[in-house]
Amino acid sequence: MTLGNTEVLAAPLRMQFDYTRSTGPTIGRFLTGLRSGRVVGVRGSDGRVIVPPAEFDPITAEPLTEFVDVADVGTVQSWSWVAEPLSGQPFDRPFAYALIKLDGADTALLHAVDVASPADISTGLRVRVRWAAERNGDIHDIACFEPGETSAAPADSEDSGAPVTGIVTPIDLSFKHTASPQETQFLKAILEGKLLGARAESDGKVYFPPRGADPRDGSPTEDYVEVADNGIVTTFCIVNVPFLGQRLKPPYVAAYVLLDGTDIPFLHLVLGVEASEVRMGMKVKAVWKPREEWGLGLANIDHFEPTGEPDATYESFSHHL
Repeated sequence: MTLGNTEVLAAPLRMQFDYTRSTGPTIGRFLTGLRSGRVVGVRGSDGRVIVPPAEFDPITAEPLTEFVDVADVGTVQSWSWVAEPLSGQPFDRPFAYALIKLDGADTALLHAVDVASPADISTGLRVRVRWAAERNGDIHDIACFEPGETSAAPADSEDSGAPVTGIVTPIDLSFKHTASPQETQFLKAILEGKLLGARAESDGKVYFPPRGADPRDGSPTEDYVEVADNGIVTTFCIVNVPFLGQRLKPPYVAAYVLLDGTDIPFLHLVLGVEASEVRMGMKVKAVWKPREEWGLGLANIDHFEPTGEPDATYESFSHHL
């Protein structure tokens, strides 16, 4: 069936998660220094001092291990004015971002400069670190820079804590997603409990969810097809590792399900069976959430579970892997 033009859906989206990473010995040394109120760089093979320190020499690519303390006072190399700060930026009032070359360093460090107006900052301005009152071993230990010729380093610069080996960075992304016409058709259909695919003109293959064009030749896929909510497991992964925000207790299965009547599998959960019993070729059916919980998305299907029917033969789905 070919559907006419329809209102395109759009919605604000917000993605939040904590990004956790190990620092390694080089960045760990830099962050440990910040915690104690010191700025640490590293000397390269050409004698230049690089701040923040690089793990490998930009000329020879050899590991760099000669760490050097530099001043917390420096000179603005270039700058940009932030007239309307965004959420999560250093200040809720106008400020400047600047590249600052600290005394004793040969490269510039990017950070915020707390000045009242663009008239108060210029290339060549001398600035100093304003250290955070509480320092935890991350870049925020430098609260910002401010105009000044002399150091304002904290008196309690001795740090007897363990070296910094890892950091957690909160990620918060807000954006607006505008659905394509094909995605809009799909989302409106699933709100009615229907699964909609789109057929390619060239050979009749059905894509689910529908795409705007056949990825092989670019031809439009505007022949919409309602497909079944049962299919087979092609490949799968048993999730054994817990992570922040996980709503299911491991182990559980994330699987690619090939719905009957389609030619490309999609990722969803397979539950209602021991994870160890899930296998390629297993026939499954959708378990829908209660209708009052439906929205515009595949989350209307809570999961898939086995039908109890005999498995599909490998040959029947091998070309869909």
